[in-house]
Amino acid sequence: MRDDSTRQSVLFAGLFDKRVVAQFDQPHGSSDGGAVLLKALDDRLGLSERLARCVRDERQPGKIAHTVHDLIGQRMFAIACGYADCNDAARLAHDPMQKLLAGRDPIQGEALASQPTLSRLENAVGSKALYRMGETLAEAVIERQRRRLRGRARRITVELDPTDDPTHGAQQLTLFNGHYDTWCYLPVAGFVQFDDEPEQYLFTYVLRAGNAPAKLGAIGILARVFERLRASFPKARLLVRLDGGFSSPEILQFLEDERVDYVVAMAGNAVLDRLCEASMKRARRLSRESGQTEHVYTEVRYAAQSWSRQRRIVVKAEVVCIEGREPRDNARFVITNLTTRPQELYEDIYCQRAHIELRIKELHHGLEIDRTSCTRFWANQFRVLLTAAAYALMQELRTRAAGTGCARAQVSTLRERLLKLGVWMTSSVRRLVLHLPQSAPWYADWRRIALRLGAVAS
Repeated sequence: MRDDSTRQSVLFAGLFDKRVVAQFDQPHGSSDGGAVLLKALDDRLGLSERLARCVRDERQPGKIAHTVHDLIGQRMFAIACGYADCNDAARLAHDPMQKLLAGRDPIQGEALASQPTLSRLENAVGSKALYRMGETLAEAVIERQRRRLRGRARRITVELDPTDDPTHGAQQLTLFNGHYDTWCYLPVAGFVQFDDEPEQYLFTYVLRAGNAPAKLGAIGILARVFERLRASFPKARLLVRLDGGFSSPEILQFLEDERVDYVVAMAGNAVLDRLCEASMKRARRLSRESGQTEHVYTEVRYAAQSWSRQRRIVVKAEVVCIEGREPRDNARFVITNLTTRPQELYEDIYCQRAHIELRIKELHHGLEIDRTSCTRFWANQFRVLLTAAAYALMQELRTRAAGTGCARAQVSTLRERLLKLGVWMTSSVRRLVLHLPQSAPWYADWRRIALRLGAVAS
């Protein structure tokens, strides 16, 4: 709390043997003491600096109190710490840890930027700068993985997935989407996965109008990421995994022209239903005998009228049994150029798409990437890019936590365990000391990660 503010206290008179008084009067204290790890991560990735170079600062130099780098870093670190909205800047302007992350003296340094200053930046960034920022994010993520893996990977899986971003105002391009039954944006998120590693790394997040088809912009995104991945991992085989919204003839032809492996879901139709009827009959018979859900895998050759040739379709002929309901046919279809056996391809390759649903849930619930409350569309795109950058930091934090109890923790759990530590700061001529709780339950993991980020044991 600032020195010139009025001290307030709360008294609990009857809870314990002694009276308990709670006073918010600790100077130079913060609830984000562990967030110094974020600064160490950003220094290694150079993410805030690289993003700032994408934005041309057209303000008058003599009137600038906060550089673009300062503003982008302030927002990115605040989002990672759980402060998703610009309005939070009013409460964080004097927070010593947030000032320290921004490169200022936490005690004597000037206050951080206000909400109006941050909002002006959001509305000043145009589409060209946002394009450069999106490219920079993908470049930083892929370059980090190249260094980590030393350019060695057998297979890299690329996935795109649309997600809904409900809106509640008059934002530009917020439109009604019948599938989600709401007014929304329909952004697309892109992830890359290396070999059989459990993590899927976010490399892009593109905001789109609420009625955009899933395939909109997909070829451009894929073309750019293919180029970067091939330059960084020249010996890796690329696999693209997409849901049914991307099963257009243009995308399928593009993937084949690029000579990548692919598994793409597609919706059923009368022709496919007829081709898999024998398998459906078998699945129905198995379901009647067992009284449970049964499925049979097979494959067919099929060409839609808009396709240039026949393609392999893997079929899961399934009958779903739910207690109290009639059995229901549930045939599923996946287009692929792989030769893997149908069951293995469906269960071990295609169904692994479920993991990116967890990543998208982290973005929504852990970092509130759907906090797109600006009026202008490009301002909202700027917001989601900074949230994506904050997520890149949190994913790197999780990578550095390998071998600890935080190695597979969700973003919100990482924040709770490693960042949300009460801290009291003291400063002298030679050093700044962060006094963190001696009883911090995840102290050993925090210390181990800090040492991996260049800290020195003393």
